[in-house]
Amino acid sequence: MKKLIAGIALFGTFALASAQTITFDKTTFDYGTIKPSSDGTRFFTVTNTGDKPLIISNVKPSCGCTTPEFSQDPIMPGKSAKIKVGYNTALTGGFNKMIEVFSNDPANSRSVIYIKGNVDANAPEPKVLTPAEQKEAAKAEKKAAKLAKKTAAK
Repeated sequence: MKKLIAGIALFGTFALASAQTITFDKTTFDYGTIKPSSDGTRFFTVTNTGDKPLIISNVKPSCGCTTPEFSQDPIMPGKSAKIKVGYNTALTGGFNKMIEVFSNDPANSRSVIYIKGNVDANAPEPKVLTPAEQKEAAKAEKKAAKLAKKTAAK
């Protein structure tokens, strides 16, 4: 009888320890100061650092000026997906918007990410990146995602 109880307790421990875990490359995206009607699209990278498929069921912005897009396809363990967030840059002035991300992560079924910035007609023109700079930026983003994954695994 003692072995049966110990076996059930051990199985319960493993059942709780294995799950899907949502991790973000960043929880706040700062647009900085941008010109009106400039590109308001940004991306958050979501990584499943658990050992079961992660499903994002809903992404809700705090207002109609923010439009998120996401896939409900399962994110397999160790894999990543993107949440596309658009902000209406026709609205001038500072902004700080909250976006709720709902998933099947048992510990974080509701996560919150933010976008912030300032839309100003006097903002400097955005710098156009050369192909080499674009490649370097993509490399840095991959490195940051790997670091976030490694940090979440600890």
